[in-house]
Amino acid sequence: MTDLPFERDVRKLASAVSGPVLVPGDEGYAGECSGANLAVAHRPQVVVGAATEGDVQAAVRFAREHALPVGVLATGHGPSLSVDKGVLITTRRLDGVRVDAGARTAHVGAGALWGPVVDAAALVGLAPLVGSSPSVGVVGYTLGGGLSISMARAHGWAADHVRAMDVVTADGELRRATPHEEPDLYWALLGGKSNFGVVTAMEFTLFPVTRLYAGNLYYAAEHAGQVLDSYRDFTASAPDEVTSSFALMRMPDAPFLPAFMRGTLTVNVRVSCVAPPAEGARLVEPLRYAAPLLADTVTDMPYADCLGIIPGGGEPWAAVEHFALLDDLTPQAVEAVLDTAGPDAVTRIDIVDIRHLGGALAEPPASPNAVGNRDAGFAVLTLTFTAPAEAARSAASGTELTERLAPRPGDRRHPTFLSHADAVEERTPAAYSPETYRRLRTVKARYDPDNVFRFNHNIPAAG
Repeated sequence: MTDLPFERDVRKLASAVSGPVLVPGDEGYAGECSGANLAVAHRPQVVVGAATEGDVQAAVRFAREHALPVGVLATGHGPSLSVDKGVLITTRRLDGVRVDAGARTAHVGAGALWGPVVDAAALVGLAPLVGSSPSVGVVGYTLGGGLSISMARAHGWAADHVRAMDVVTADGELRRATPHEEPDLYWALLGGKSNFGVVTAMEFTLFPVTRLYAGNLYYAAEHAGQVLDSYRDFTASAPDEVTSSFALMRMPDAPFLPAFMRGTLTVNVRVSCVAPPAEGARLVEPLRYAAPLLADTVTDMPYADCLGIIPGGGEPWAAVEHFALLDDLTPQAVEAVLDTAGPDAVTRIDIVDIRHLGGALAEPPASPNAVGNRDAGFAVLTLTFTAPAEAARSAASGTELTERLAPRPGDRRHPTFLSHADAVEERTPAAYSPETYRRLRTVKARYDPDNVFRFNHNIPAAG
């Protein structure tokens, strides 16, 4: 196998688990370690492709026996840190999906993707608070909060509707976390993410929604300013039934894109209305007259079609992300966006995405969790595509905007919107209130005092 000092124990682990156990040099090692974002490279000493909850337990216990840290990878869509030593547990094989129509719940494994969940729920007239792509992992998305592309402002964060989780903690034990069983662990996982263990399964609420009035509006780059002004006015009066975002997209000259998007900057507004078509059309009408339209795909659609509102996400890519939270889309914020990424800007930023928050996202959940900073009005994302080998050189791309919007390291953040650059001591705490952060550290001290789970936006144990 290799000359690792613990080679014999690695072989014992491989014989004890159902999934693959690989070390550097093994066939399949690179593929097992890869995620959706190729800018994040993982090079663990051992990677375990968990096929059962028992595999996860065995991998964690192996890591503890050898004093190795543990990282977790499902799809790799979320901002993650490189696992360059220790043990990496991949959960993509834990992809089971089960829907209970009577209870209006879904039970999913750690590797389940949104596409199969949406399809299974649609068969019984139900819908989840889905992410932006069918290939996004359900559990990782939800642990960070989970901002739905379809019904976020109507129903809040996906984390607010989690009923139960199965989680392997740092001692290798499988625990059930609900608002009533292990309530501190339940609270901390939802917002504190992978700091406390490996979630192997999750149960959450579904909603009796079968159709949306939703889609995209596209405009030429020259109209970016007036469309963004109109979008700001639109969000000021939009009811909670409307979830929307504004984007500036610099796209390549690629044949899979519509002709009007190829090799140019395009302005895009995405909307999703939990409303009948006539009411949805009335709500969206101001945006249709904001500027001449290149394309209008907003229509009544089956709920499952909302996964196509934001295209892409299926194939691996390499990109650098940065985020900022805003109280409001002020004239100064609009100016900053246009100056740094508008039609006259010289920039490497490929996408600026402004997501409207508020509505139910601002409300406290029925069962408390650690998802905080709920009073923000907007989240701003920058995305710069790059070659994997050039990711380090591109690391600052986007900060020219986000640091103008939120210039101080301590400016508040959100666990859903944490980039690789935020995984430092002065930035991660800003995703939580001081009280929440202190409590997270206390829970960390109880469940992971040795910081076994550290390849993340790390929360140190109190002590």
